[in-house]
Amino acid sequence: QVQLVESGGGLVQPGGSLRLSCAASGTIFRINEMGWYRQAPGKQRELVAVTSRDGNTQYADSVKGRFTISRDNAKNTVHLQMMSLKAEDTAVYSCKIVVGIGRISYWGQGTQVTVSS
Repeated sequence: QVQLVESGGGLVQPGGSLRLSCAASGTIFRINEMGWYRQAPGKQRELVAVTSRDGNTQYADSVKGRFTISRDNAKNTVHLQMMSLKAEDTAVYSCKIVVGIGRISYWGQGTQVTVSS
């Protein structure tokens, strides 16, 4: 059984920073992709950032230059450093991993990020 535990969400003022972390545990042979997605009220879930096992990264246009995704393959963790936060970044952020040859996806439970003064 694979479990993802997220941490680091909270309330921050516009212009502030937060760092999200996601740790994967359980029987995991090989994690291919690790990424962060978000869903704001009334909107569809969207990709925020994703990183491949060899370190290639992809970002949503709305967060380029402000967010940085990083991973530690030895610890099965992925982080999202968020800077210059805006009100429109408010959402539930969830991490996702894609595992093995079968590319099975696992999701975390989500963590709330609220950007407000």
